[in-house]
Amino acid sequence: MTAVPATIDATEAMLSSQSYVASRALATVVFLSLKLGRPLFLEGEAGVGKTEIAKTLARALGRRLIRLQCYEGLDQASAVAEWNFAAQMVAIRAAEATGTSPARADLFSQDFLIERPLLAAMRPQPGGAPVLLIDEIDRTDAPFEAFLLEALSEAQVTIPEIGTIRAPEPPIVILTSNRTREVHDALKRRCLYHWVDYPAFDREMQILQARAPEAQDALSREIVGFVQRLRREDLFKKPGVAETIDWAKCLLALDVIALSPEVIADTLGAILKYQDDIQKIQGSEAKRLLDQVRKELAPA
Repeated sequence: MTAVPATIDATEAMLSSQSYVASRALATVVFLSLKLGRPLFLEGEAGVGKTEIAKTLARALGRRLIRLQCYEGLDQASAVAEWNFAAQMVAIRAAEATGTSPARADLFSQDFLIERPLLAAMRPQPGGAPVLLIDEIDRTDAPFEAFLLEALSEAQVTIPEIGTIRAPEPPIVILTSNRTREVHDALKRRCLYHWVDYPAFDREMQILQARAPEAQDALSREIVGFVQRLRREDLFKKPGVAETIDWAKCLLALDVIALSPEVIADTLGAILKYQDDIQKIQGSEAKRLLDQVRKELAPA
């Protein structure tokens, strides 16, 4: 287990050691979250590195990563714990075969409890408090948000048949949202907040060099320049940093040393995920954008 960093600079260096290039503002809010023991709410477009923060912290600190992937209809049982009804029925039948009946306390004990992410995050862990990732909270509904307030405020969950289970050491909590809907203020107030934006050219270059170091500098500059130019276009879904990295790896696998309209057309599926967007960038449009990128990158 690695100690929690004592300064913002140490936090930035810790993230960088795991190939995560964070802005100063993001490193600051991560440091404060760790220092104050407050949940961190990260909001932004898909693919900008929100989920990766939790994975990076878990690796860097040597903690267990526990992920709760949110979806429409997610309820308390799926997030905290469920009873193993099949095992309970077997226990009842076995007791009946011997002429006895099991006590309710025996049936609703830890032996029959199926642990889900929130309960697991409240349990003691060998390496220290785990990193709890509550991913894409905007996909759930208001009742589940309300249920989360206890876990975020008190680092505890309540199971009616057992009672309240409190974490001996609060987990490191990261919540993410792609902002498909607004999350309630009551949940946001319990967290530190940061909007993770698309990176500027220089920082995206640093990210690409960290994640795809085998790419030549000239190709990396064209890749980043072209993706940044795409984000200015009227697209249904703009490419994130994750798509930049994926595209670079695809181009390296094809032994590409420089972009061309033909290469772009053949590999657009790595950066654009909707057919309407792909059709907009095909053919002469790809050449036009590439010419603009090369003009912008040309030395003054």
